[in-house]
Amino acid sequence: MLNEDSIEEVEALSSIYGDEWCVIDEAARIFCIKITDDIDYPKLKACLQIILPHDYPSAAPPVYQINAAWLRGPDRKTLSNSLEELYVENTGESILYLWVEKVREFLLEKSQSTDTVEQPEVRKMATEEEEVADDVEMPDYRNLKLNKENVHLFENHSSDEELPHIKLGETITERRSTFQPHLAPVVTPRQVRMVLDKLFENKKIASATHNIYAYRIYCEEKQSFLQDCEDDGETAAGGRLLHLLQILDVRNVLVVVSRWYGGILLGPDRFKHINNSARNILVQEGYTSSAVRPSLPISNVSKFVKLNDV
Repeated sequence: MLNEDSIEEVEALSSIYGDEWCVIDEAARIFCIKITDDIDYPKLKACLQIILPHDYPSAAPPVYQINAAWLRGPDRKTLSNSLEELYVENTGESILYLWVEKVREFLLEKSQSTDTVEQPEVRKMATEEEEVADDVEMPDYRNLKLNKENVHLFENHSSDEELPHIKLGETITERRSTFQPHLAPVVTPRQVRMVLDKLFENKKIASATHNIYAYRIYCEEKQSFLQDCEDDGETAAGGRLLHLLQILDVRNVLVVVSRWYGGILLGPDRFKHINNSARNILVQEGYTSSAVRPSLPISNVSKFVKLNDV
């Protein structure tokens, strides 16, 4: 149930943004807003998904995820940092309108600085994503992408937390596309963030076409899992990767699969390679036995992130 401040903010946003504002699950306080750089002639689009904690805005920030096929690597990190800085500057106040306009400002600057329509990489991603509709059944990943437990991503964990040791897996190459997995043991969401930040310090990984990831952390006190995933533009890949972690029943681990697109469409084979890359490094690091096989087709897996031994 939303508190009074949140109710007023949600009503205001609904009035301001009209059809762009979407209520995904009112009881769970999950919302989404579609944002473009230009209302009449949009070049860039993004979807900002939000969960409002019970104690927002007085004591906790919104939990958020930005979904955009073109938003990867350093750009994603820059935008995320700017949203979090806005929250820190306005702690205790309603922040959603400022966040939406910050994202819109970022889209506008991005579209003005580069002719996105003419970039072959953007055209390529759109083409591959269109294939997904034909060759896979698209489940509802809403609950995976916006796990309410992710509010802990903003908690002030000890600044003494060490960067987890990151392992590098063997590459898989087919038709000039290369897939490489990374793995790190994690026990807090802050460690997930630390690994991601470290990842994008590496120019090669930051320049990957997609950095797909998923993680599962077991919470002893609640006897439940904190888990999430990210597609990074490879539609449905994050949810598939998280599903792989679930059916293998691994815990306290983050898996990232980087893909460098080689110019030749792989169709559904790309999901197989993402899955196999992730499973190989899980076996390599002893998280599962090579004899254990997922009970569902390998194509039902996805992605995440890594870095340290790179």
